[in-house]
Amino acid sequence: MTHRIVVCSTCDGMDGKSFAADLRAALCDRSMAFEVQDHDCMSNCGRPLSLAFSAPGKATYLFGDIDPTCDLDDTLAFATLYEGSPDGWIEDARAAGRLRHCLVGRVPA
Repeated sequence: MTHRIVVCSTCDGMDGKSFAADLRAALCDRSMAFEVQDHDCMSNCGRPLSLAFSAPGKATYLFGDIDPTCDLDDTLAFATLYEGSPDGWIEDARAAGRLRHCLVGRVPA
């Protein structure tokens, strides 16, 4: 299954491209099968930096207010939860630390 994380690359004052690159490297180091894509504007400008998780047949998650200087580990923790969930529906996201408070929305598959 292809898991994907999309990171906004144009959020004001944020370096989404660098965060995406750091995320790619960290996922690779952990042998996690995620495609990380940076994308111009995810239309969540009121809550920069934005990122989204998606996979075929799984719920999609949109997060905002990501701090690229301190949220990498929590993003990786959420990736672990997401990868391990058969339908992407995560009931207990406490392991994802601060990231769980950055959730904008969850869309069923």
